[in-house]
Amino acid sequence: MKRKIHLYILLVAFFATVQSAFSQDETIVFTPQWTAQAQFAGYYVAEAKGFFSEAGVKVKMEHPSATQPAISRLCNNKSQATTLQLCQALEIIDGGTPLVNILQTSMNNAMVIVSAHDKDPLTQKGARVGIWSVGFGQLAICMSIKDHLNYKWVRFAQNINLFVSGALDATLAMSYNEYYQLLQAGMKITDKNVYRFCDHGYNVQEDGVYMTRDYYETHREQARRFAQACKKGWEWTARHPEEALDIVMHYVEKEHVATNKVMQRLMLKEVLRLQIDRESKKREFRLRPDMVQFASRLMKDNKMLSREITYKELISGE
Repeated sequence: MKRKIHLYILLVAFFATVQSAFSQDETIVFTPQWTAQAQFAGYYVAEAKGFFSEAGVKVKMEHPSATQPAISRLCNNKSQATTLQLCQALEIIDGGTPLVNILQTSMNNAMVIVSAHDKDPLTQKGARVGIWSVGFGQLAICMSIKDHLNYKWVRFAQNINLFVSGALDATLAMSYNEYYQLLQAGMKITDKNVYRFCDHGYNVQEDGVYMTRDYYETHREQARRFAQACKKGWEWTARHPEEALDIVMHYVEKEHVATNKVMQRLMLKEVLRLQIDRESKKREFRLRPDMVQFASRLMKDNKMLSREITYKELISGE
């Protein structure tokens, strides 16, 4: 009898090992939330430098398209991981898709409002303001309501043409992206016509790496290894920005993205700056509970969420 029990235990252990090995051998399809650019340098480095392989995970990088945005790919199981801003993640969870944050890269908010004609954005009540059609503007909508600015939002796809042409009074921009596009287009930008959310009580973290709760629960070890490799990629990027930029340009050219190395260098420098926490002065790679609470309450108070989403939900999926 004891021999049979011992044999049974051995068989259970064997099949558990086989199942675990099979799980780890699965490929993680990873989709950054936008087209190839320096915003995602650390992930490109992790792939190019073999950090994913060293961690024992198979990763396939697939960028989103106009018909298949990153979150759509995640929800339809075409991707197992994606990058999202915190406010986006809260909105998606509230909509019924539980997510788990496995790595946080952004420690500061990058969003700004740039006004035309050297005007202060806070004096332009009812202004026509450009906002991304794919999202990212939740914090700005809350700010407009809370500060009684009542902006009229005009959706744009991916460039600054509407604003530069004079069709808009102001536009939302990321300090690492559209902000530099505006400068390259010859737009006059001063402290007077730029509103930086991080400097006015809205410093909410942005980019992090997310998985659906269902996938995370059945692939915890794989998720941990993947996150560690991504972190290693970003740490290497911070130490070797010029070499990382060369890797970024390889992906940019491969994806046929219309940009240039000057623009991508500026973007990378700003993205790396935003990864350093203002208080600790360190690159922490962690989601801050206070920022989750603030963003969740702000969005709920402004009817963008039906309930508060907790830090615990984002970290453990509970």
